[in-house]
Amino acid sequence: MFFWLVAGALAADWQTLPDCRLVQNPSNDGDSFHIQAGERALLIRLYFVDCPETSAATDADAKRIREQARHFGLTNMTRVVYYGREAQDLVARLLAKPFTVHTAFATALGRSSVPRIYAMVTTSDGKDLGAELVELGYARAFGTKRTTPDGTTGEAFAARLQDLETQAMIKRVGVWSETAPDLLAELREEQRREESELHELRKTLQGKEPTAIVDLNTATSRQLQSIPGIGPVLAARIMEKRPYRRVDDLLRVTGISERLLEKVRPHVTVATAPAPK
Repeated sequence: MFFWLVAGALAADWQTLPDCRLVQNPSNDGDSFHIQAGERALLIRLYFVDCPETSAATDADAKRIREQARHFGLTNMTRVVYYGREAQDLVARLLAKPFTVHTAFATALGRSSVPRIYAMVTTSDGKDLGAELVELGYARAFGTKRTTPDGTTGEAFAARLQDLETQAMIKRVGVWSETAPDLLAELREEQRREESELHELRKTLQGKEPTAIVDLNTATSRQLQSIPGIGPVLAARIMEKRPYRRVDDLLRVTGISERLLEKVRPHVTVATAPAPK
């Protein structure tokens, strides 16, 4: 019962804007475009789906194009832009007649100077635009989710889109017509590996100064805490055990095991040796 109450509450957040019209704009693409809803001019971003990019104006665009090429199994990344422009034209045709927009006016991040809002669109034929783009092979099931206007959970609707994406892949329609089947798994694994490395890097650096090689005999507590695996307690213990003649002397510090020492070793040195007694 609680689940359905929550789903109903989320669905109730939606507002329906009928008789909307597409506004031609150079920044329009397959999943983000300008519309006129009565007297309101809006820039909307589709929930659930991601269409190929239409340009590589920034490094961020180029990175996203590479990611999309790997997802669709394209060996020639420039083809992403080609299909992005085809998706742009397709949306213009599908929205040539008045359509309905459903939105809760949630903000969608982006580089546009005009604020974007997330939305779902029902075409004049009564079809969900995002689902149609996926089915025709011009979008992937990827992006922000939420409970739909009819109360379907975001996870359930996304799963349906994943099925449509598989169907489009099998039929080799849209972008999938140029997929390299033998390389698809390899390309996606390469993308996952890069994302994992970036995630680990962000996790390591979060709340820390960039790691530098520090002298165990002179480093401040903050410098010691910039080393992966060293927190304020260990930093204090390291400072208490000074002086050090070699890095291996860290094993004298309570809480530093041989395993942690090997993790720390690339980041420390004993450049300032203690004076001989």
